[in-house]
Amino acid sequence: MTTLVFIFQQTMFFTIPLMIVALGGMFSERSGIVNIALEGIMLIGAFCSILFISIFQTVMSGQLLLLCAIGVAGLAGIIISLFHAYASVNMKADQVISGTAINMLAPALAIYVARLLTGVQQIYFDNTFRIAKVPFLGDIPVIGPLLFQKTYITTYIGFLILIISAIVLYKTRFGLRLRACGEHPHAADSVGINVYKMRYAGVMISGFLGGIGGLIFIVPTSTCFNATVAGYGFLALAVLIFGNWKPLPIFGAALFFGLMKTVASSYSGVPFLADLGVPNVVFKMIPYLATMIILAFTSKNSQMPKAEGIPYDKGSR
Repeated sequence: MTTLVFIFQQTMFFTIPLMIVALGGMFSERSGIVNIALEGIMLIGAFCSILFISIFQTVMSGQLLLLCAIGVAGLAGIIISLFHAYASVNMKADQVISGTAINMLAPALAIYVARLLTGVQQIYFDNTFRIAKVPFLGDIPVIGPLLFQKTYITTYIGFLILIISAIVLYKTRFGLRLRACGEHPHAADSVGINVYKMRYAGVMISGFLGGIGGLIFIVPTSTCFNATVAGYGFLALAVLIFGNWKPLPIFGAALFFGLMKTVASSYSGVPFLADLGVPNVVFKMIPYLATMIILAFTSKNSQMPKAEGIPYDKGSR
């Protein structure tokens, strides 16, 4: 039972940020804008929020500090995503090139600013955010140890984001308009929908969730930010495609890749895996091998938005 709880909790630590970032990518791409800048957005969100935590941890701590840092991460993600939105929507630039530019800029910017402010590129922080046990809920048999002991508030925020994303995308006028702009932008324009604004909104939501995902990835797994999010933005793109641009399948895909990541990083804590005698480099390859294999077999059945990646020109047909 102890091993099962350990595997589940570690899987959640990797699944939640993957899911949140992939949901962010979903909003952008459902509006018609390809967003491969998720890696850079995550990195900037993580950098700004961890820097915020490092500066203010002497005057506040615990969940209040973490919630404030989440706001900072989301705001930073929105700001960096606006560059992608402007290039893609206003300038009608190649969206892949624009996203790649942000991915190249983000680590260099984080390292430069960190060294400018602290003298080194690493930013350390005190992890005061772990919840030992949620009152009452933590005492429930089986469920308590799995979900309400040795956890983080970010896990619950992740599930809340999943529910809100599904409702917004499928049960609101905004979601209908967003999907229309990603499928048939000229038809959407013909009934009075401002395609440019909707695409800006999609990219900004993507930036907000991507920035949050960067922070949520760092906090449960480290006490130091070193200008990297370990390729999680690219893995989130795989989750997005495997999840077919839909919230619930995205959660399922994130859960699978989160489990693979747990095997790669925490195999030494699982007796069965530790006793296999397999070199650790093999375990570390597992998430990326799984990504390539699954995408090879499933990508041909993926149904991406029809107008994804196609610049919209109001005057053309």
